Amino acid sequence: MVIDDSNTIRRSAEIFLVQAGCQVLLAEDGFDALAKIADHQPDVIFCDIMMPRLDGYQTCALIKKNQRFRGTPVVMLSSKDGLFDRARGRMVGSDQYLTKPFTKDSLLQAVATFAPQSVQAHS
Repeated sequence: MVIDDSNTIRRSAEIFLVQAGCQVLLAEDGFDALAKIADHQPDVIFCDIMMPRLDGYQTCALIKKNQRFRGTPVVMLSSKDGLFDRARGRMVGSDQYLTKPFTKDSLLQAVATFAPQSVQAHS
C-alpha cells in the first residue's frame, strides 16, 4: 500500500511496484488508508509523512496500535531527511525510512526486506 497525498508520488510508486509483480493499493491520506488496510491487509505500507488531516506519524501510530496490524511493516516516505524525522518515525513504530525522491530500487528493496513473497524474482 502507498499512502501519499501527492498523485504523482502515488502513481510512480505504483508503477515501480506493479512492474515488480506487486499488487498495489493506493490511499491519499491516513483516513483513506485506515479504511483500506482493514479490508485488504497489505503486506507492506509506504506512508508519506506530510499529509493533511492525519499525518504519516499519526497514521503509523494508529496502524501499530491496532492488534491486527501491529506486525505490518510501515516504511515512512519523506522529503525531509533529518535525524529528528527518522527518530520520530521510529518512535511511532515505523520499520524503515525512505527519503523522497525515492528510487525504484529503494522501494523494491524495502518490499524485498519486509514482504519477499510479494515481489516476483527477476533475474
